[in-house]
Amino acid sequence: MDANTECQIGATEKVLSDSHKVPIWVFWRARRYLLAMMLFLGFFNSYSLRVNFSVAIVAMTQLNNITSSNGTIYLERYFDWDTKIQGYLLGSFFYGYIFTQLVGGYLCIRFGGKPVIAAGIGVASILTVLSPIAANINIYLFLAVRILVGVFEGVIIPSAHYLHARWYPPIEKTRLVAIGLSGTYFGTVISLPLSSLLASTLGWESIFYVSGVAGIIWTIFWILIVKNKPSEDLKISKHELTFIAESLKVTKQSETNSSIPWRALFSSKPVWAISIGLTCEIWGYYTLLTQLPKFMKYCLNFDLNAAGAMSALPYIAVTIVLQSSGHLSDYLSSKKTFTITQLRKIFVGVGFMGQCLFLIISVHWLSKFGTIFCLIVAVGFGGFAMSAFWVNILDMAPNNGPIIIAMANTLATVPGVVSPILTGYLVTDETSVEQWRIIFYITAIIYLLGSIFFICFGTGELQPWDNPEKEYKRTEQIIGYNNKIFNAEET
Repeated sequence: MDANTECQIGATEKVLSDSHKVPIWVFWRARRYLLAMMLFLGFFNSYSLRVNFSVAIVAMTQLNNITSSNGTIYLERYFDWDTKIQGYLLGSFFYGYIFTQLVGGYLCIRFGGKPVIAAGIGVASILTVLSPIAANINIYLFLAVRILVGVFEGVIIPSAHYLHARWYPPIEKTRLVAIGLSGTYFGTVISLPLSSLLASTLGWESIFYVSGVAGIIWTIFWILIVKNKPSEDLKISKHELTFIAESLKVTKQSETNSSIPWRALFSSKPVWAISIGLTCEIWGYYTLLTQLPKFMKYCLNFDLNAAGAMSALPYIAVTIVLQSSGHLSDYLSSKKTFTITQLRKIFVGVGFMGQCLFLIISVHWLSKFGTIFCLIVAVGFGGFAMSAFWVNILDMAPNNGPIIIAMANTLATVPGVVSPILTGYLVTDETSVEQWRIIFYITAIIYLLGSIFFICFGTGELQPWDNPEKEYKRTEQIIGYNNKIFNAEET
């Protein structure tokens, strides 16, 4: 796309946006904002269902004082699982999650994002409620249930991108995507300390019951409120419907289910840049997500409640950074300070380099304050990279976005499988700083490699294989809409 066409698109979006401004904090007055908030709560529940086990497994395997009938006190675990078995259990969610990403991308294109997300979170929530029963019956049954939770959650992210492409105007897309995505981190923020509190007061079983019931309740509201497309929503205002429709027309959002360009997708360097970059980012996220409670408890000597609370602090930081970077990216984009490609590479580079640096410092400045401070800053920097990755798919391929995120997230699920198992083999003594240091070094190197790869091959340009029509027709339509809109403004 040439510079003149970009200017035409920018001018059109500006007029459309100015014609329908609603403060984002009154989200209930605009259905696209309401969708963003529902996705925020959906991701909140989705990630609560997966991260609760990181705390639950500590409570399920720690030594407890047991008093026998004759008054003798002895130590006993609920489940006598060694670190290797724990590694497999922590990774079990991802054994199922990795296989349904592309399935989710296909299903949402076939049936729409709303029913697929409802089925994913709804069934995963029911299985979570049943998890304590499975664990008490047999470890293999429990393993199977955790795998099935991953199977049903695997369809959620591709389906969210289906809704993003049909609801979010380009001029607002980064901030609206960031609102939903921040639910993943906020779910972690709430779930970790809440799970610790539940385990210490009501028992480890309550962790699964509370998160599962919350997911079921959310699913009911999702079915009642959300629609696949603005045109299907009977409660949307005429002004908002026009705003969204006209904005998406100038970016050639297709409403038809055209054939998927598989060869172009698998041979595209920008697609691989997103896939590999996201995989490197998720490696660090899953490593810290599954291991921080144990690291805090055994290496920094926090008790279970404090370990859960301290483990949540970095995700408060990333939630704030993600929201801020989304607004900053949209602001810089509107000012034409940088091209879209430059913006995405800058945000990814800043995010990865910050994580790499502070993660290394965290295992050398070893103290309760120093380590936690560095981990908060390191994880917080991830918000810059994640805000860029998610919206970059909409930049380059809005029509095939669900398939691309499915491909990227399939590859990015590998860390969820490999990282806990690798940690289980490398960290055989959970109190050893030297062994934990190896895990942090590996993660920092992976961050560095991800940054380099995306900066070399990433792009924010619309890809020719995503648009079924020729570029001159697209430009002609943009200019036609511009003339219509500006003539109406003058009248």
